[in-house]
Amino acid sequence: MTTLTNDQIRQLNMYSTYITAPLHPLFTLKQLQEVDFLSIVQAITGIDNRTVAASYLMRRYGMFASTQFVMLATYDEVWLGELDDLQFAANVEYGNKGISMYIDKIHYVDIEKQPRQLIIQKILKDQIHSLLVEIRKHSSVSPLTLWENVFGFLLWHYAVMLSQPTTSKQARIDLEILKSDEVWVGIAPKSLFSTYLQGLEPAQLLNTTVRTTCCFSKDVPGLLKCGFCPLE
Repeated sequence: MTTLTNDQIRQLNMYSTYITAPLHPLFTLKQLQEVDFLSIVQAITGIDNRTVAASYLMRRYGMFASTQFVMLATYDEVWLGELDDLQFAANVEYGNKGISMYIDKIHYVDIEKQPRQLIIQKILKDQIHSLLVEIRKHSSVSPLTLWENVFGFLLWHYAVMLSQPTTSKQARIDLEILKSDEVWVGIAPKSLFSTYLQGLEPAQLLNTTVRTTCCFSKDVPGLLKCGFCPLE
């Protein structure tokens, strides 16, 4: 266990992830295997389409998942709780009813002396791909759409971290691991993030239509089309 700083907590909160107990818990990562979670998401958000609800949930979770790589490059720390330790809960942000993530800070661990590639592979496979698989059991949403929902946040984080002297070196190491095919074994034939980057640096893709699929943000009550949307 490590001790999160106020800055780390602030970073988590900016991405709709909280370390307090939720007032309105809905389900955990593990319970996705047991409940009709998309119907719950639709009831909370007012989304009337299951595909849109599926994409919305992955985009929300992508906010938390992307902070894993920020914590990794900046502090050599990641959240390694069990599936039951992450809760999705109803929340109101900026006047909109939605879904947020709630975790316990005791599950952050120092991984400085652990193999970097194994940690990144664990995040990709056990924490992101596993959710994608469950969502796909309940919806026809494209797996590429779900991955791009995570990559949009990763793109921004790496653009920022690579531009800062205090994080650029470690962020570059982690980025190259993410771009390697080896870390995607058991998930995809080659690095999906490398394909997403198109051979360019993250900063070069900001404010461009880097996505190849629509995340349906425009179809979520209270939200607008995202800045990466390929649709005119």
